[in-house]
Amino acid sequence: KKKQSEKGGSGTATLERELAVEPPPMYSVWLLNDDYTPMDFVVEVLEQFFALSIEQATQVMLTIHHQGQAVAGIYPKDIAETKAQQVIEFSRHNEHPLLCHVEKKPD
Repeated sequence: KKKQSEKGGSGTATLERELAVEPPPMYSVWLLNDDYTPMDFVVEVLEQFFALSIEQATQVMLTIHHQGQAVAGIYPKDIAETKAQQVIEFSRHNEHPLLCHVEKKPD
């Protein structure tokens, strides 16, 4: 949108721009529970890839353990997909089957 307005009677026109930029859609990165990945490894993943404190990471890990899954973080699509891939690669490199998936947040 562009809006033009005149100030006073001086005849100088000022161009004001209103930018209506929509924020990008956000995506949740979910970590899934399994019977093999150690809890301390999940905490390490949450700290390393999602910048959670040890206390936050422990709470999320316990939610994963008790409820089967939990959101590790919420990001724009490209970042969410990259983080999910990094977690899976890091887990496989360390011989753990930890899985995660990306899901669009409802509006």
